[in-house]
Amino acid sequence: MNKDQNRLVENDLQYLQLLSKTFPTVAAASTEIINLEAILNLPKGTEHFLADIHGAYESFQHVLKNASGNIKRKVNDIFGNQIRDCELRDLCTLIYYPEQKLEMVKAAEEDLNDWYHITIHQLVKVCREVSSKYTRSKVRKSLPKDFSYIIQELLQERPEDLDKAGYVNAVIDSMIETDRADDFIITISNVIQRLAIDQLHILGDIYDRGPGAHRILDMLENYHSWDIQWGNHDVLWMGACAGNDACICNVVRICLRYANMTTLEDGYGINLVPLATFALETYGDDPCAEFIPKTSGGTGFIDEKTRRLGAMMHKAISVIQFKVEAEVFKKYPQWKMKDRMLFNNVDYEKGICTIGGKEYEMKSCNFPTIDPKNPNKLTKEEKELMEKLHHSFVVSEKLHKHIDLLLGHGCMYNITNNNLLYHASVPLNDDGTLKEVELYGGKKYKGKELMHQTGLLIRSAFQSDSLPEEKEYARDYFLYLWCGPDSTLFDKSKMATFERYFLKDESTHKEHKGNYFKLRDNEEVCDRILDAFGVKQPNRHIINGHVPVHAASGENPIKANGKLMVIDGGFSQAYHKETGIAGYTLVYHSRGFVLVQHEPFTNEEDAVMRGTDIKSSTQIVEMSTYRMLVADTDKGDELRGQITYLKKLLYAYRHGLVKEYR
Repeated sequence: MNKDQNRLVENDLQYLQLLSKTFPTVAAASTEIINLEAILNLPKGTEHFLADIHGAYESFQHVLKNASGNIKRKVNDIFGNQIRDCELRDLCTLIYYPEQKLEMVKAAEEDLNDWYHITIHQLVKVCREVSSKYTRSKVRKSLPKDFSYIIQELLQERPEDLDKAGYVNAVIDSMIETDRADDFIITISNVIQRLAIDQLHILGDIYDRGPGAHRILDMLENYHSWDIQWGNHDVLWMGACAGNDACICNVVRICLRYANMTTLEDGYGINLVPLATFALETYGDDPCAEFIPKTSGGTGFIDEKTRRLGAMMHKAISVIQFKVEAEVFKKYPQWKMKDRMLFNNVDYEKGICTIGGKEYEMKSCNFPTIDPKNPNKLTKEEKELMEKLHHSFVVSEKLHKHIDLLLGHGCMYNITNNNLLYHASVPLNDDGTLKEVELYGGKKYKGKELMHQTGLLIRSAFQSDSLPEEKEYARDYFLYLWCGPDSTLFDKSKMATFERYFLKDESTHKEHKGNYFKLRDNEEVCDRILDAFGVKQPNRHIINGHVPVHAASGENPIKANGKLMVIDGGFSQAYHKETGIAGYTLVYHSRGFVLVQHEPFTNEEDAVMRGTDIKSSTQIVEMSTYRMLVADTDKGDELRGQITYLKKLLYAYRHGLVKEYR
């Protein structure tokens, strides 16, 4: 280093002193530099992008277990024509569901020891293949303690090494004799699943419609590496957890709409008995025809009595929701949403609702809890019911645990490897320029700063040191994020829930999309957004979900000449008829981008019993002219930064600026 470099080292001396605690000698620092330089030349890890899971736990779990079909492809590549198709299918099923498949094999297999030998050799080959792009250190860290040494030994052995054949067979024999073969198979299958996906990105909306959101979050709690960009449905549940009564009403209403009480009652222990009691007493004579639950969200058949009660509860919470929302809209005139206080526009004698100066006929006009002179006032019974629901949400430990998980792994947007990720939109003006949106304190933001400040506002609702007035605004703002016209998570003219329930004229049900959705196929607009977020590299992309892609009608998820990818293909069963498919997974590996289009998944039992897999088709989105390395990623930038400081530490050691700890 020259004099200028020497000065730089001296300026970093305090940091280098701290670094020397981890690398106390020249040898240790040198070894780490060699290690990091080598890692830079490994192939880039595989990233998976999923959006809008909507409680479809079994489909989500299966996609992670089969790595969007990547494990099956590797098994086919390894064994090809060596084994029969049924054996390939059984091996894949074993990797996806080892515990369940082992039970079936042990009940049917005549020569179990022979099966163990063959299968363990096959699993080791698959594991060797999926681990080939990682360092031994990273692979070792992914191994459970019990079998770490054995798996490492087996991964290093090669079939052509005849001298070690007896050693390998002895290892397998010992596992069989000590009744550890099953545990080993389960462990190595899980390791294969773990190594097949290096990083999981979820672009929002884990919650609502399907019954398994809480199970998805239980699974993610122990998942090795994942992040989430919050969606409007996630934020709705955050608001409910924070004590926003309008969000609580919306959460309960959506669960009732899709006949999905599992997440509320079984997942989070929310007590709905008071709502059921109130609904029976208040709407017992009302057919509640507009509120019959939908059963296309994966909940299956429900009997007529349950359906009838669900409809009454659905109407009861909806009426309360519109009242509670109206008070929030009135509280914040700057939101410009007072036109959504639609109970004010109803003529309860004529059964009409006036919107924009035009009268619309109501489907029904039975509102026993509404005072026409003060339509947004809760009755005493409604107020007591809301107090009970509010208490049930804010004291749910499991719900708070899962919301903390979303806060810990999530944000409004993410930039990773030249890809800009967010759930829904970036508000735009008519001409495609970034639109300013007002947040707390009257301050206006746009683009990246709008996303950042919105994220900070969301977090302030859960922080004990937030100013009381800011915390109150943040808690209320969850409602705007859910349905506000300029919300980055909604971006439509209105949420026409009231109109769909109560107005006959379907033209009133239309929700006009914001400028982002009108202009997102424009490459220039996408470039402007990417520039605003500081994504500068030539091969850059926007990836988001939120609005389902209607693949059945020919809509292309790849837009703006490949600059933008919409990966909401409808994971939830409630969307399958609308989209014609059952979800997308975007896979970004060392060769480029592949979009995987999934057909509906049956269930875990069928997958284990019959070896059924999610049928998927792939579309090559963009392939690299060379195989991308860790050096080409954000991780590579991080490692180069570490190497720079380690070299400075070496200089400091060798010139006596920092002492070695020998």
